Amino acid sequence: MDRATFERRLAELTRAHDAVRDNVRCVQCTRCERCVDSTFCSDSTSLRRCSYCKGCNDCLGCTSCARCVGCVECQHCVDSEGCQRSAYLVRSKGCSDCSYCFGCVGLAGKDFHVLNEPYGRTEYFALVGKLTRELGIRA
Repeated sequence: MDRATFERRLAELTRAHDAVRDNVRCVQCTRCERCVDSTFCSDSTSLRRCSYCKGCNDCLGCTSCARCVGCVECQHCVDSEGCQRSAYLVRSKGCSDCSYCFGCVGLAGKDFHVLNEPYGRTEYFALVGKLTRELGIRA
């Protein structure tokens, strides 16, 4: 096989793959495309083993997330990207093993942080409640 043949066949495979929009083994997913083994998701693309996610893309094993991209095994995250094994993150990016982080980037194993700064539990929820209202963030 030469370079031209390889490139042509790869392009053909890519076009064929991109044309497929069907979900596989999904239950009650609405307005979703290319999802696999997911349940009760909506308006999402390329989810795998996710449940109750809305407006998410390229996520794996997530539950009850909204508008997340590229997250793995996250729960109740909103507007977050590239996070792993985390819960209750909002507008966060690249965090892993975190919970209750708002606007955080690149944290690992942290809880109750806003913009990468630690807060006590009570302070955290008061500040996040205010920010959520002011920024108009919805789950």
